[in-house]
Order: sequence, then structure tokens, then C-alpha cells
Amino acid sequence: MRRNLTSLGLAARMFAAVICRSGFLLKRPRLVSDQILFVGNHSFVIIAVSGLFVGFVLGLQGYYTLNRYGSEQALGLLVALSLTRELGPVITALLFAGRAGTSLTAEIGLMKAGEQLSAMEMMAVDPLSRVIAPRLWAGIIAMPILATIFTAVGVMGGYFVGVPLIGVDSGAFWSQMQGGVDLFSDIGNGLIKSLVFGVAVTFIALYQGYEAKPTPEGVSQATTRTVVISSLSVLALDFLLTAMMFSN
Repeated sequence: MRRNLTSLGLAARMFAAVICRSGFLLKRPRLVSDQILFVGNHSFVIIAVSGLFVGFVLGLQGYYTLNRYGSEQALGLLVALSLTRELGPVITALLFAGRAGTSLTAEIGLMKAGEQLSAMEMMAVDPLSRVIAPRLWAGIIAMPILATIFTAVGVMGGYFVGVPLIGVDSGAFWSQMQGGVDLFSDIGNGLIKSLVFGVAVTFIALYQGYEAKPTPEGVSQATTRTVVISSLSVLALDFLLTAMMFSN
């Protein structure tokens, strides 16, 4: 218990230090853009393909459920709300943790094992501002973009299954969606979720890499902890955010 509290305290201090030193990035925006390419662009394929198949499943399961009550015309609304409110941000964050989070942990852990971070400190270069901060902000920026892509591709997947394959009226599919999805309460809250998940997942990955033991076993254990802790954090935060956003 004491060790867990100590880790939380160290993580909080590190997060505060990274945020305070992020002003350095205003002079070097290329550092952030390069990391956005690494964590975002390289995650695009798995996010898009996963969103497409999730949309396929939502289209099938949603139609079978709504058909029992004669409400299959509301399939578009069901698919859109499921993706914008929950599945888009949550599944994107879980995939981001498995793909980009593990890469960040392994990268930072190997830099520590190779004494690159210590060498930077010897040259009066702050690793938190030069290495950690650009990757943190890149994850925060990339996560909402990836969640938006996941949601858009998922809606198209639900449309493909519902309209051409099953035979739902195309006009009803889009009109129900446009009439029932609110820009602020649904799409806006989904973006807020993705931002929070981006902060949590990216920082957990960076912290685990920064605090990893400088050995091959230490780096592998830190990578495993990144996936486990990030996944549990995303699910717990999703419950808290949902309770606050959609309680009324």
C-alpha cells in the first residue's frame, strides 16, 4: 500500500513538472509534430479497421434488437450514439494503449537503460522538457483525432450493413441520426472523454518507461504494466465521466 501511494505521489510530481516545463515546446513545435506522426499516424490503420468492424457489428446487432420493437429505422441513431458517447473514445483509448502506449514505454525505458537520459542531464538538457513533454502533448492531441476517425468509420460501417445489406431506408438512417445526436452533449462529451483518456494513457506509458528498471526485464515489465494500468484507468474514467456527463 505504501509503495502504491509513493508511486502516485511521484507520478503526480512528474506530471506537474512536465506541465510546468511545456512552455519550451512553443519554441520547438517540431518536437510535438514528429511525435504526433509517431503515435498518431502509425496508429491510424488499426484504429480505422477496428472502427469499421465495430460499425459492422453495431449495424447487425442494432438491427436485430430494434426489429423486435419495429424501430429498425432508428438504426442510424443507435449506431451514432453508441460510437460518439462510448465505443469511439473507449475502444480508441484501449487500442492506443496497446499500440502507441507500449511503444512509448519501451522507447523511454530503452533510453534509460542505455543511459541516454543520464547523458542528457550531464549535458544540461532536461529530459522532462525535451523527451517527455513532446510525447505527452502528442498523445493528448492525437487521441481525439483518432477517436473521431474511429467514430466516422464506424458510422460508415453501420450504414453499409444497415442500408445496402439489410435494407433499412437510407433517408431514415441519416435523418434519425441527425435529429437525435446533439453536437454538444453527445459529440462534445465524447471529445472530452477522448482528451481525458489521451492524458491518462499517454502519461501512464511515459511514467512507466521513465521509472522502469534499466534492464531488459524491467523494460518488459513496464510495458506490461502500461497496458494493464492504462486499460483499467480508461474503464474507470469512462464510468466516472459518463456518470457526470449523462446523469441528467
